[in-house]
Order: sequence, then structure tokens, then C-alpha cells
Amino acid sequence: MKRYSRRGRTNMNKKTLNLPMDLIIQILLRLPVKSLVRFKCVCKSWLSLITDPHFAKSHFQLAAALTHRLLLAPASVPETRSIDLDDASLNDDSASTTIELKFMLPSYYFHLSSCRGFLFLDCNPNLFLWNPSTGVHNQIPHPPISSNVDAFLFTYLYGFGYDPSQDDYLVVLASYDPNSADYLTHLEFFSWRANTWKEIEGTHLPYMNAGDDPRVGSLLHDAIHWVAFRHDINVDLIVAFDLVEKRLSDIPLPDEFYHESADYDVWVFRGFLSLWVVEADTVSIWVMERYKLQSSWVMTLALSLNDIPNKYFSPICCTKNGDIVGTDGYKELVKYNGEGEVLEHCSYDEYPYTYVSLAMYTESLLSLPAGEQVEDV
Repeated sequence: MKRYSRRGRTNMNKKTLNLPMDLIIQILLRLPVKSLVRFKCVCKSWLSLITDPHFAKSHFQLAAALTHRLLLAPASVPETRSIDLDDASLNDDSASTTIELKFMLPSYYFHLSSCRGFLFLDCNPNLFLWNPSTGVHNQIPHPPISSNVDAFLFTYLYGFGYDPSQDDYLVVLASYDPNSADYLTHLEFFSWRANTWKEIEGTHLPYMNAGDDPRVGSLLHDAIHWVAFRHDINVDLIVAFDLVEKRLSDIPLPDEFYHESADYDVWVFRGFLSLWVVEADTVSIWVMERYKLQSSWVMTLALSLNDIPNKYFSPICCTKNGDIVGTDGYKELVKYNGEGEVLEHCSYDEYPYTYVSLAMYTESLLSLPAGEQVEDV
């Protein structure tokens, strides 16, 4: 057996430590966030590098280094569970971690929306922006319109997105007075950079909720998308809020699309604006192949519900390899492959009498662009 002298081992260590910084950066950029968070303790230079905003942006732009995770947030419980969606089975406990919400009190419900590694938490009565990968969080002020107790407004659309033109994060809420005869919508948004809420002028719009529960928007092409009911023309449609232009536009549903609003919703599938629709024993996936062109809607995939006891499935997101992850509506996660075959089930019934909110987020090292930020300890 070949023996190495202590001097030889020392020389090897010196060579490792003397790697060019450019090469070290390129290696670190390709590592997952979980590893980088640990590596901040290696030395001061690595701490400085990994916490540098420019490094965080470069890392986020390298999609291969990013991990998609599913966050499960039970109401009235001060903790969440995060599951790795890309590299492990849903039933692999080692791919699941518990994250305590030290900065907030338990809430009766959560509304969750994610963007660039951050989550918007509406946990009545408080609102937060939170990066679960780094622990950075900030409370944001209550919206002046939808939180007006005297007006009895019902918030029915939630959204969270990023305006690249201003390097700004926006929270968007739409609400109306259900006791009013006209049901006109107020739309307001919070700008992180300006630290203020604004109402879109002239947006006393003819929209209302297309169903019983509030809807969380889907982010695509710098816009947030929801299914809504336009009561002036008596039709369901997709309404999009452009985060750069700060304006709304309508996107029609497919021709001859007649379904109850509780049976479908909008989501992003393989980079396209899409709809999932529960139909008898299947869930159909519709894709808009050319954005905002109604004639480009195509039904592309049918997921059988025969292997799901509850005969229901609402997709949440896709993994890197094309698997589709969603919920059966009764505290069980289900994963399909890209051909529509059921791969596995996973119960999340640890909280049997508690409502659980779910959202997919992408791990990131990003920080909010300005202002004071608080980190969990």
C-alpha cells in the first residue's frame, strides 16, 4: 500500500486551498442552497461571497443549481414542512425538513404565494415576505382598502410577483363588497421598494370570485393570472395583472369550455399558461401554446383518477424531470409522471383537524432589494 507523508498531505491541502477564486466561485454557483448555507461557516471569504447579492442573483439564474420544494403550512401550528420535489420520493422522510415560524403567531388560515424563493404569507391578521431557505423575513403593513373593517370587503384574489424593470417585489390583492349591488372590484398592490400600498386608479372593475374560495395567482411572463367571473358580461375568464405596466387584461378560456368554477383553475405547466379541469374520472390539462391567443388552447394531457381513492386531483407544480405533483384535496399528495401515470402517494395528515396550505417554491439565496431584513436565529 502506498503511504503518503505528512508533508505530502500538507502540500495537497495547500493546493486545495489555493484554487483560483474564479474556479471556486464557479463550483459554488452550481451547488444547492442547502450546501451553500452551511458553507458560509467555512471561512470569512466564503461568507462574504455567498452573502453577496450579485452571487445570489448569479446562482438563481443557474436553474440547474436550484431545487423545487413544496411547503406545507398548517393553520394554528407555528411550523411548516418543506419537501424536496426534484431528487427524492414524496415518502422519503430524509427529503423533508421542518421549519419553525418563529416570527409569527399561529393563524386560522394561510394564503401562500411564491416568487424567486420568497413566499408571501397571509396569516390573518399579519402579512409577511419570507425566504424559507435563508430565514430572512419581513412583515408588511396591512392594505388600506381590503383591511377596512367598516367596508366588509372580501379579498378573493391573492398574488405575489417580481417587477424586473424596478427590481421590486409586489403583493397584489383584489377585493369587493359582497353586500354591494355592483360588486365592483378594488385592486391594490404593495411595492416593497416604495414600502407602500397603492390602488390601481380606475380599477372599480366588474370582476368577482369564480367560486367560493379565494384564489392564489399563477406567475408567468411578468404577470399574475387568476380565474375570475366577469359579471357585466356573465362569463368566467382569466384575468392577468401585468407587474411592469401595472394594468389588468382579460384572457378568454377555450371555446366551448363549460365547467363549474370549482372544478378548474389556472396554473403554469411546462412554461405555458394552462388550466387543469376535473372531468368525471380524469383531470384534463389544457395549454395555451401562444400566450393570450384564444385559438391556441389545446388539451394536451389526461390524468386518470381511477387510482386515487377520492377521485380528485388538483396539480400544484412540475418537477425538473416533468413529474406532476398535486393534492387529492384530503391531505394526500399525489405524483404523476409526464405520461399521466400515478407514481406515488404521500399523506400529510399529521395535523388531522387543521387546514393545510400548500405552495411550491424555489430555493434561493436572494434578499429583498432594499430595506431592513430580519433573519431567524
